[in-house]
Amino acid sequence: MQSKFIDKEIKYTGSELAPHWIYKNFNIQSDAIVGFCGECDVKITEMVDIEDVLENSPIYSKKMLHFIIEHFNMGLIEGVVRQRLFINIIREKILEYLPKGSEILRYGDDLFFNDKKLSVSIAAKSINSVLIHTGLNIISEGAAIEASGLNSDMGLQNINELGKNIIEAYTKECDNMILASTKVRGVL
Repeated sequence: MQSKFIDKEIKYTGSELAPHWIYKNFNIQSDAIVGFCGECDVKITEMVDIEDVLENSPIYSKKMLHFIIEHFNMGLIEGVVRQRLFINIIREKILEYLPKGSEILRYGDDLFFNDKKLSVSIAAKSINSVLIHTGLNIISEGAAIEASGLNSDMGLQNINELGKNIIEAYTKECDNMILASTKVRGVL
């Protein structure tokens, strides 16, 4: 699995959740994950989550740490499993930066800090891949809902470093799962 953290800010609008977006924009042709920071402004017309569409619930954040993942040759259920794995890795990595005893709760594909929503995430099937977007609020002020932020509520400063550590952990986990699948003898 290939990965890259992009140092320039990119506004996430939902249109980035598209097959080959990573390949077209960063010349990475394979299963891949990219991370970047930037505003998040997903209008109802770009929403993939039908529940959010029915509730007329657009997504907005002044600044988020974003991740886009693309996996080829898998179904949506496996993609959702990978999404949940990714959310757990994010939780583990953030807790490494916080004082002992801090809590980040996970409900499905959502993370909460101090009972306020920290993340947005979606897994979707494209014509030839599974796509995952996860965004973590950096700044909670101005969000469309009651939210928590990596900087504004947790006091985390080096967001790019955190993003790179999350990407590295997910990449290693995915590569290790593939390796693990190659070392087992089949049973009858």
